[in-house]
Amino acid sequence: MALLTAADLLRHPVFQSLGMAEAERLLEQQRPLEAAAEQTLLLSQDEGEGPLLIQAGLAKVRAFAADGTEVVMAVLGPGDLFGDMAVLLGGVRSADVVALTALEAVRLMARPFRELLHQDARLALALARLQAERLRTLNQRFLLRGADATTRLLAVLLDLAERCSAGGDPLAQLPPLPQRELAAMAGLSRETTSRTFSALRQRGLLQADAAGMRLLELEPLQRRGLWR
Repeated sequence: MALLTAADLLRHPVFQSLGMAEAERLLEQQRPLEAAAEQTLLLSQDEGEGPLLIQAGLAKVRAFAADGTEVVMAVLGPGDLFGDMAVLLGGVRSADVVALTALEAVRLMARPFRELLHQDARLALALARLQAERLRTLNQRFLLRGADATTRLLAVLLDLAERCSAGGDPLAQLPPLPQRELAAMAGLSRETTSRTFSALRQRGLLQADAAGMRLLELEPLQRRGLWR
């Protein structure tokens, strides 16, 4: 697994304000991380050791409701940063992060990350923008909980497609994820997810086989206000 270079880091929206020397300082003690599907990367209540930057693969951010139901708060893909909130707040992590597929990431050390945040107002602002975007995405995710099953499943497939493709292609090929994972992300029962998944395939809107799955048309996304 290749480590990040300073040039790689400076292409990330959060770190674009850094100079080359600052980027190299942040990467001096970077640690590569490889995980298999379903492996837990971060645990809620763990001490924050430093943020991680995904290079390949997908992960989910999850918590559990009072009744033990899993709640998926976000899906992460290549280029996404996570674990930064615990560093920023100097406390413990607030949610689990679990790999959905085989995953490669790089861990940045907490101390230089925190020091640069204090020194560079533009970096702090970029991180604030990232947090605001996460909050907006989370609000949208919970607003969809009142929608019908088809809309909720389509929204999950769209989110995954945008994470899997560099250009945010809604019709990008997706890895073959278990339907129980799709159910958790959509907030549906496994039975409802299975029926809805089958209906989308029968209508020719979804292709799914051993290689993965892919939405075939934009029209159902557009009709439901999921894609413009």
